[in-house]
Amino acid sequence: MSNLRFTITKKSENISQWYNDVVLRSELADYSPVKGSMVFRPYGFAIWEKIQAFLDGLIKARGVKNAYFPLFIPESYLKKEKEHVQGFSPQMAVVTIAGGEELKEKLVVRPTSETIMYAMYKDWTRSWRDLPILINQWNNVVRWEKRTYLFLRSSEFLWQEGHCAHATHEESLATVDWALGIYQKTYNELLSLYGIAGIKSETEKFAGAVQTFSYEILMPDGKALQACTSHDLGQNFARAFDWQVQGKDGGKFYPWQNSWGFSTRSIGGLILVCGDDKGLVLPPRVAPTQLVIVPVLKKGSEEKVLNFCQKIKDELTDFRLELDLREGETAGFKFNKWELRGVPLRIEVGEKETASSNLTLVRRDNGQKEMIKLAGSTRRIKEILAEIQKNIFLNHQKFTQDNTRSVSSLTEFKEIMRTKKGFISAFWCGDPLCETKIKEETKASTRCLPIRAPEEKGECVYCQKPAQKRWLFAQSY
Repeated sequence: MSNLRFTITKKSENISQWYNDVVLRSELADYSPVKGSMVFRPYGFAIWEKIQAFLDGLIKARGVKNAYFPLFIPESYLKKEKEHVQGFSPQMAVVTIAGGEELKEKLVVRPTSETIMYAMYKDWTRSWRDLPILINQWNNVVRWEKRTYLFLRSSEFLWQEGHCAHATHEESLATVDWALGIYQKTYNELLSLYGIAGIKSETEKFAGAVQTFSYEILMPDGKALQACTSHDLGQNFARAFDWQVQGKDGGKFYPWQNSWGFSTRSIGGLILVCGDDKGLVLPPRVAPTQLVIVPVLKKGSEEKVLNFCQKIKDELTDFRLELDLREGETAGFKFNKWELRGVPLRIEVGEKETASSNLTLVRRDNGQKEMIKLAGSTRRIKEILAEIQKNIFLNHQKFTQDNTRSVSSLTEFKEIMRTKKGFISAFWCGDPLCETKIKEETKASTRCLPIRAPEEKGECVYCQKPAQKRWLFAQSY
């Protein structure tokens, strides 16, 4: 059996081609006949299901309930909030004909759901007693991208979008902070990815928001991925929809709102960070298959080996496990196949293991082998999987810290962007003109002002005017 089917470009030589090779050949996803769209194959969708289950539990624990709102939004709704419509207009897909007839009002295919949800919220509320509204939905959205990239940027993608309304700004801000916190927990504990939480600049914030918070993750090529966002919408959308409710004092007020979203872009970040020249290296908690049993068959011992493999499978019921009995593939071919797919732990079973009732374990993260007895093996396997999960996170944390550099001059800034890239920590005066010039001259944009960034005395890296805090800059995906 030829291994050409699983041959991929080396990550160390061409990360972009490696990424596409891994996505396609590990059967995570495929290109759709519709330009800019993608097909989630079962293996890739299984990862999304793991993310959904983890994040959905955290969302529901807060008391936020799931609902579903329409895919089509009246064009007039998006026009109610000026910043919002300006921000999304270039990416909107619009329906003008339905049922063979031209529509009296155009319908926008959902790019995000603020407007249609808030129109309903207005109908559902009369007083402060009807607040807070705590609603989330898991859905698809369409943003017509000109340049697409599997998982990272596609015209249609999957996500969750939470939309809450509160009686006070303090309550709303608490939800904004909580949402960013559960996103960070999901990245750290489930996906083993390290990142920086912070505030977006006025230029980079969500269209229609008062303030946007994000979690920025550094990729192996030195570019940054905006991994999720949480927005303080203030009363902007409530005012746009003239949505007022009666307060405790008998007067009327506009509810305070927030929205927050986490998408399948997270899988793109996972692939880029958690991989090597052989393919994926999946953290055990999110891996669709945590263990794979591969029989190493020799003539005359096939039946005994296969029987022992089945015994192992029956014993290790605490794990997501596969027994690879596919015919016509050598053991070596199967090793390559499952390494490409990033399965955290491989169990090799041959004559030696069968005779001694042992398991030969091979770790995907570092290739280390270990032989253990089948009896009582569950405990040791759990320990190894926990070590792999932690190891992947610590490696990415170290990579991020090693590639975050403080600079004091634009010359130094440009040299880093020309060579190493990564996160650059630099003083910025807050002037959008300086922000634009930096991007034009270096390709690096403001990623965020890290939360709890200390007050300092410095000079803007571009104009040398006084600046009080260091912002993170990087080239983004």
